[in-house]
Amino acid sequence: MEILKKPILTEKASALTEKSNRFTFSVNHKANKIQIKQAIEKLYGVTIVAVNTMVVDGKAKSRYTKAGFVSGRSPKYKKAIVTLKDGETIDYYATL
Repeated sequence: MEILKKPILTEKASALTEKSNRFTFSVNHKANKIQIKQAIEKLYGVTIVAVNTMVVDGKAKSRYTKAGFVSGRSPKYKKAIVTLKDGETIDYYATL
């Protein structure tokens, strides 16, 4: 099971990183906090102080097309916000 899917690079996540040294990742829905912590520490070589997780519900999407009104949902996903030890940072692009 691959635990980390991708980092979340939004304005809100970037502000959280700059303000309080917290990084945001999209993770496997079945992964727990211990597995997330171990995966990030192994991949990036950092020390993690805390892990917070949440399940983000998908948004309702709709559009009007030539075929008529189409509605659906974007998929839900699990998000992990990790707090690093002071002085440490993660370079997302170094591991690509």
